[in-house]
Amino acid sequence: MIVAEAFGALAVILNFIGYRQNNVDRYLLISAFGLAALSAHFFMLDAMAAGVGTSLASLRNFIALKNRNRFILFLFVAANIGFLIYEWFVLNHGAIIFIAYASSLIFTVGSIVLRSAGKIRRYFLLAELLGLIYAVSVGSIFGTVFNISNLISILSKIHAEKHTQKA
Repeated sequence: MIVAEAFGALAVILNFIGYRQNNVDRYLLISAFGLAALSAHFFMLDAMAAGVGTSLASLRNFIALKNRNRFILFLFVAANIGFLIYEWFVLNHGAIIFIAYASSLIFTVGSIVLRSAGKIRRYFLLAELLGLIYAVSVGSIFGTVFNISNLISILSKIHAEKHTQKA
């Protein structure tokens, strides 16, 4: 349990740094490492939907650094839907997995389609809220802290951008 929480703490730190980036590629790179740590955290807690979603997100961010075409988008959307179907119909996991996969799909589409760090932050507010609901429901302490930290980071950066634009 301590190791799982250590991975969660690392994810919180990395994603806080990631969301503060103004360059999309730097955001994607730092976020990819944070998501890999968070994936390990969720798998150690037996929260498969979040483990799969964050693992795919980490891989997607690494790929999105060099390739953002529609095929990549389709591949990651299909992978998310495939794992959702597997968990729902084969493993008979509870309906809460739909929240985790909805969050993952928002992140997937946003990370590949959007090229503006500002737009990514606004788009990801909903995904982070869904992630928060899932983290609380599976009892993930650092998953919860992760999402709250990301929400605060996104909102503070959006506020700072608005303040800068007014000046």
